Amino acid sequence: MDAASGSAAELETASAVFADVRPRLFGIAYRMLGSVSEAEDIVQETWIRWQTYDRSTVRNAPAFLATTATRLAINAGQSARVRREMYVGPWLPEPVDTSADPELGALHGEALEFAVLLILEKLSPTERAAYVLRQAFDYPYEDIAEIIQQTQTNARQLVSRARKRLAGEKRVAVSVGEQQRLLEAFLTAARTGDLAALEELFAADVVSYSDGGGKVRASKFPVVGRERVAKYYRAFASRFWAGVDTDLFMANGRPSARLARDGVVFAVVTVTASADGIDRLLWTMNPDKLSGVKLVGPPSVDDV
Repeated sequence: MDAASGSAAELETASAVFADVRPRLFGIAYRMLGSVSEAEDIVQETWIRWQTYDRSTVRNAPAFLATTATRLAINAGQSARVRREMYVGPWLPEPVDTSADPELGALHGEALEFAVLLILEKLSPTERAAYVLRQAFDYPYEDIAEIIQQTQTNARQLVSRARKRLAGEKRVAVSVGEQQRLLEAFLTAARTGDLAALEELFAADVVSYSDGGGKVRASKFPVVGRERVAKYYRAFASRFWAGVDTDLFMANGRPSARLARDGVVFAVVTVTASADGIDRLLWTMNPDKLSGVKLVGPPSVDDV
């Protein structure tokens, strides 16, 4: 075997190793950044580094790749926090279609829900990394400490603080089936502008967030309170819903709805709910965040 073919064979092996661990790398990066596009950038940069690294010195390829991706995501998270301080209006995580990519949420659904991702935004990138590695991927503290370049004691403290933060802010969620029922009821009431029905669905302290990123018309401030939120949706019911098709799907492991006009998705809406009713309405409308949740059209003649 000549040098050229040997090099090609090595790269093929490296590619196979990377492909096997790629879903985990994306899962780590997405949970740390809340952005599909930024997570894909992290995965791509990890691949570039893997290609050019002296792989003969690597004893555990999956561990090396996860370490590389996590450290890149920590760095990206630090700059992302600065950018988000200048973001126009509320910032929401970019939805991922777990109907189309069930592997993302099936084995490691922890730290994937919108409600959790929003709380994780309040953590430092290193604290978030420790939590994600432990809770979502069950890494031992010894490995976490090495990845984030901290002592095991510090790694445990970071995870503990993150858990306490989530426990203090996250409400006890309803079942997936109940969330879907509430979402469907909300869509029906919002489309018709039924004020009484809307108020009945909402918790007293319900908040509606709209993420337009300054690129489309969307409320730049959260709307708070049962009566205000209900009146807010009634006010634009007649003009907003004209020609809108809705399609239920699973985003981030929870029931959500795609809204489309003429087959083009322009919004994703999801709700979080507790025993008191819907407490958060999350509207992702920034077109840059909708590329991964396109509608799946009917099969073509060639597919039948």
